[in-house]
Amino acid sequence: MSEVTQSPPTSVEGRQGNPLWSSRLAFILAATGSAVGLGNIWKFPYITGENGGGAFVLVYLLCIALIGLPILIAEVMLGRRGRQSPINTMTTLATTDGRSRNWRLLGWSGVLAAYLILSFYSVIGGWSLAYVGNAASGTFAGANGDAIGALFGGMLSSPETLLMWHSVFMALVIAIVARGLKSGMEKAINVLMPLLFLLLLVMVGYAMSTDGFGQAVQFLFTPDFSKLSTEAVLTALGHAFFTLSLASGAMMAYGSFLPKQFSVVGTAASIAVVDTAVALLAGLAIFPLVFANGLEAGAGPGLIFQTLPLAFGQMDGGTLFGTLFFFLLLVAALTSAISMLEPTVEWLEERKGISRLKGTLLAGLSVWALGITTVLSFNLWSDVHPLAFLPVFEGKTFFDIFDYLTANVMLPLGGMFIVIYAGWCMKPEALAHALELRHEVLFKGLRLTMRYIAPSLVLIVFLNQLL
Repeated sequence: MSEVTQSPPTSVEGRQGNPLWSSRLAFILAATGSAVGLGNIWKFPYITGENGGGAFVLVYLLCIALIGLPILIAEVMLGRRGRQSPINTMTTLATTDGRSRNWRLLGWSGVLAAYLILSFYSVIGGWSLAYVGNAASGTFAGANGDAIGALFGGMLSSPETLLMWHSVFMALVIAIVARGLKSGMEKAINVLMPLLFLLLLVMVGYAMSTDGFGQAVQFLFTPDFSKLSTEAVLTALGHAFFTLSLASGAMMAYGSFLPKQFSVVGTAASIAVVDTAVALLAGLAIFPLVFANGLEAGAGPGLIFQTLPLAFGQMDGGTLFGTLFFFLLLVAALTSAISMLEPTVEWLEERKGISRLKGTLLAGLSVWALGITTVLSFNLWSDVHPLAFLPVFEGKTFFDIFDYLTANVMLPLGGMFIVIYAGWCMKPEALAHALELRHEVLFKGLRLTMRYIAPSLVLIVFLNQLL
């Protein structure tokens, strides 16, 4: 690609002496561990149910291909160039590329988004932790839909119970992050992520034997555009960011540990494919159970915690499979949560010069404190709507506000500016050097997508939302 491979630009020197991922597979699994979590297995099924099924899935897949993947490529690439925390990476790159230092705000936005997401993500992660115990004790055995619903409702109505599990989950995240990003992570992820994928296949296999499988396939893959609203499109866009951990600083932070010899484009594509496959498999595992048991597809955030236990209660070996599933769901949640806390901890280490342990405690405890507002959103503060004076936030609890702001505003806007920086602020030769794309057509197509298609689609959705 002679036109874009002129004298390679000087590399940006970031942190020194830090361990890199030992292999491309290790990075893919770690980044996939960040991406694959509650967003795939908890959130994707219920928002699909709330937004009409097949048409929403189609829009979601288009968002992944045309918007999510280019932004993921750009974010990992920027992280590897800067080799620092997202905030310091954007500060350094802006200086190197001769751009305004205001671009550091992009790093700040990502870290703040991750901070807010983790505050409610930890509460939902606590649900998984609680259900490991429920499954192991045989609570689901022979239970009907009413009993499962009462179990879930009882947990949500108890602020003490939610606070306890939220605290335990955050304690686990803090303990892992305090040991360092790589310490023990590679070995755990190399085993646990494939196991999660395998167990989902087992669940899909079981779902195929139910009466609701055909209806579920039709619901997921037969588009009915009459059920598709502008709000649903925005939700699909937001979830594409949420599930891929885009614009939250996580992929930029992980990219900073990516060795030079590994392809950014190929690695990002692998992450997107695996992540999307897990989301679709989760839908195929859950919706047959929803329809077979006469439950409501749009049941909301508690869908997975009310449908899957029904299956485990009726399956041979359901206690074992249920325990394994919720344990692996917990692990998936933990790997995602770790990636959300890491950018803040990295910045505290670099900027404030404090130890990793102290930085992790400061960041983790403040996230825990903010998470209490989500805990109370499901019970004592369920009728508290702090921003009700704004029409878009009418009827929204603290949890709803944090979820809406991050998934529908901060992540899409952050992603838009990430590709704008890569496509417009980096010189073509610098971008080509960073991406290491040897095929001119592929490079031009990707750069075109980064400059025009991805940011335009994000902008169009926002304008439609305003109108």
